[in-house]
Amino acid sequence: MNDYCLVDCGFHDQLEALATLQQTCQISYRTATEEIVEVQSQIVDVYAANKADFLKLKDGTEIRLDRLISVNGNFIRFAQE
Repeated sequence: MNDYCLVDCGFHDQLEALATLQQTCQISYRTATEEIVEVQSQIVDVYAANKADFLKLKDGTEIRLDRLISVNGNFIRFAQE
């Protein structure tokens, strides 16, 4: 997979808040093969591993944050370098 692109801290905080609130979210993301997937699920964890940040959904799906397109209609924001 490509080098990780750091996600904006504010967006990261929003994801952590959604995990804490245990709300069902509308999530759009790109797979490693660039397929766009849209799901409705709960975010159960936001964590760092292997020099990247991930979120884990209730069904066990793990998504690297820089593969996200949007969560609840809020488009991903990347950190300014």
